[in-house]
Amino acid sequence: MKENELKETLIRENEEFRKLYEQHREYEKRIEELLARVGLSEEEEVEVKKLKKLKLKLKDKMQEIMLKEMEKRSGG
Repeated sequence: MKENELKETLIRENEEFRKLYEQHREYEKRIEELLARVGLSEEEEVEVKKLKKLKLKLKDKMQEIMLKEMEKRSGG
């Protein structure tokens, strides 16, 4: 199973993965909103950095779930 197919399957079938994915998308959307502005305040710059770190943690957790699922599906 390809990575994108596995991701789509997990979004449909795994509640934890789906919640992580949705939160990741929310963080991404907020980051894009902030970066679309001209001249961020210091608070907004801190928020962007914080959101990027949180988003990365979510991505790492999703990757961990995907790896476990691939191992399970391959009999490992």
